[in-house]
Amino acid sequence: MLPFAHILLVLSLIISSIHGHPLEDSLTDTWTVELDQQHSVSDDAGQVYFGSTSPHSESSASRTLKAVPTLVYQPAWNSAYQDARISSLEQAMSRQVEWIPRTLAAPDVQDRHTLVELAKMAGNAYALPGHSNWYDLDGAWNQSFPFGWEDDQNGFRGHVFKSKDNSTVVLAIKGTTVQGETSKKDKFNDNLLFSCCCARVDFSWVFRTVCDCYSGAQRCDSTCLSRALIQDSLFYSTGVRIINELIAHYPGSNIWLVGHSLGGSLASLLGSTFGFPAVAFEAPGELLAARRLHLPLPPPLPSDSVSDSDSDLLPPPVPVTHVFHTADPIPLGTCTGFNSPCERAGYALQTRCHLGKNIVYDTVSRLGWAPDIRRHPVKVLIRKVLEVENVVWEFGRGVGEVPRAREESGCQDCHSWKFGDFGRP
Repeated sequence: MLPFAHILLVLSLIISSIHGHPLEDSLTDTWTVELDQQHSVSDDAGQVYFGSTSPHSESSASRTLKAVPTLVYQPAWNSAYQDARISSLEQAMSRQVEWIPRTLAAPDVQDRHTLVELAKMAGNAYALPGHSNWYDLDGAWNQSFPFGWEDDQNGFRGHVFKSKDNSTVVLAIKGTTVQGETSKKDKFNDNLLFSCCCARVDFSWVFRTVCDCYSGAQRCDSTCLSRALIQDSLFYSTGVRIINELIAHYPGSNIWLVGHSLGGSLASLLGSTFGFPAVAFEAPGELLAARRLHLPLPPPLPSDSVSDSDSDLLPPPVPVTHVFHTADPIPLGTCTGFNSPCERAGYALQTRCHLGKNIVYDTVSRLGWAPDIRRHPVKVLIRKVLEVENVVWEFGRGVGEVPRAREESGCQDCHSWKFGDFGRP
């Protein structure tokens, strides 16, 4: 039986598709996603994800999010994907996943306006409409269907935004709330996903660990860790169920995922699971979590190098983009160590390696900022970084232009730990 939060989400989707949403009825402008070079994108079966756009006036252009045709790899069957993941996780059995290449419209993350609007959606996942920290969006997006807010015990919260013609659905996932109804489960997910070994930092943390996989002498039992990630209290499992509901109620629609901090990492993990575009803002490194969750990923693509070495393979082609700045220690994995603000608050955010590509704003060099946990809130990223127009963020780019998205190379998490089947002492 579905939890009440999921039932309410399904009902809201059904009602909205039949009767429309009051805010939709008040809109007079037709919203469209603008494809770069006016493309009309279809998958192999001819299913249109976005129609080609009509010319815009200057006023309507300001309401436009830009999208670009993007090749993604999606599992042929989501059920087979989850079966392969569980077989690997529980039985250490490897099953092949069939990957289908598809070209669909993904958000143009090199367009500043598009990036700002997606960041505002990620910020709105923390609030309800009408609250002081709610961001007004482009007209056609100023509506949402909340999920998880009616259930204090759930923890997985956010909003579903959709275009007026239902061609685009954006799932915005809430990140960590330090104080509030969801703070306990938020911290549990943070420490399970982003710590090296069950949030064990030193002996003083022995009563704050989230699993019992420590095997002594900086060793951690990998099998124990994987089993800990099966728990229903893990937000990833809830996200999979919600996305399956969205797919069922919006067949043929393009689904984008966004989130900030923990919400961004979840958006990335879920986007990698379904092959949906995801934009994660200031998220902790989730590559290690993807491995521990045993997420099947598309096979790495060959690089332009003539060598046959595995080192010349590109990372798995997942449609994920991370956006953060250099004065935020959380996505960089530097809010660690004795007396760091994260560990003093009980958070072991020790990972720094990400899936997909990174857009990094160098606020340390360009703005003279010092690294500070107080630079982590999404409002700082939006107001003082993304919306700033008079800064050249990268050599060779114009004033205010978004830095190029680049893949990480040579990144390693938890290098001082040893992982294996040690068993618990």
